[in-house]
Amino acid sequence: MAAESLDNASWHYSKIVRTWIREHNQQVKASGKGVQILPLFLPTQSPWLNPIEPKWVHGKRAVVEPNGLLSAEQLAERICAYYHCSYEAYLSLSDTNERPS
Repeated sequence: MAAESLDNASWHYSKIVRTWIREHNQQVKASGKGVQILPLFLPTQSPWLNPIEPKWVHGKRAVVEPNGLLSAEQLAERICAYYHCSYEAYLSLSDTNERPS
């Protein structure tokens, strides 16, 4: 079993993530292959327990536009420029229904 610490970002405890973890754990248990996942949620308002939190704070300050909204493309470009990473295509909602076998 693998314990995974998660902060309280809404997508970490969303229905789709909880469903995926439950289905994954059931598959591991039935097949006897793989590792079950035990999600451990960090307490709210505890950024010192999450080592990546300061990076998000500094990144957000460098990327956001205080007086206006950015398009998804502009936001992706700024994030990649700040973190010196290449842009990777994101999953669309229709892609989330397709699971690798």
